Amino acid sequence: MSTTQPAQPAYPVRLSVAYPDRELNRLSTAFRIVVAIPIVILLETVSGGQYTPSKSGEVVVYGAGGALVLGPLLMIVFRQKYPRWWFDWNLELQRFGNRVVVFLALMDDRYPSTDDAQSVRLDYDYPDVPRDLNRWLPLVKWLLAVPHYIVLAFLWLASVVIVVIAWFAILFTGRYPRGLFDFVEGVRPEGTVIEVRDRATGKLHTTIDPELFAYMLGRAEDDAQGQRKYGDGGGGR
Repeated sequence: MSTTQPAQPAYPVRLSVAYPDRELNRLSTAFRIVVAIPIVILLETVSGGQYTPSKSGEVVVYGAGGALVLGPLLMIVFRQKYPRWWFDWNLELQRFGNRVVVFLALMDDRYPSTDDAQSVRLDYDYPDVPRDLNRWLPLVKWLLAVPHYIVLAFLWLASVVIVVIAWFAILFTGRYPRGLFDFVEGVRPEGTVIEVRDRATGKLHTTIDPELFAYMLGRAEDDAQGQRKYGDGGGGR
């Protein structure tokens, strides 16, 4: 008698980049860092950028916005609420930021759009805060994420090396080798989960994403329930 395994829901965070199965623009690739300067500046202006001159010590703010962190934290702790427009702002800002990162990583030669998804797909679920979140965890999540950021540092270092190799490959062949692309996208075979948790969800740590932390911090009543709700960590590949 065969038993049918119930379909497991998608992983709370979904990040994917469409592989460019075509010849990429070699000229744009050769000067990618220079070409990307305007869009990087634009991203900084909506990311709350600032700098401190070394002599005067005055802080100069040249942008507004940025990922909303303290506001959602206070609302979750005291009101058990995450305003939807704050959540949408954080999500759209991260989508835009990821399109810029993908462009810098040579994974797409189309100039990053401020609103169109292009080759990047990033989604995560809006929380029902009273049901999905422990109201006190936002106070310590930043500390619990420290080991995660350590892993992220090594992954980014490896990705930089791979992007340099891919740069030469595109200049000579016009193609981004699929194996290198997959590594940068997700450090496979486990990388889709790791990279989503690191590159995309590293930001979600600070923007208080609910379901990912519910799973990572063991908020599920027991391991079996966590497996039933979120799968074995391989969902969303």
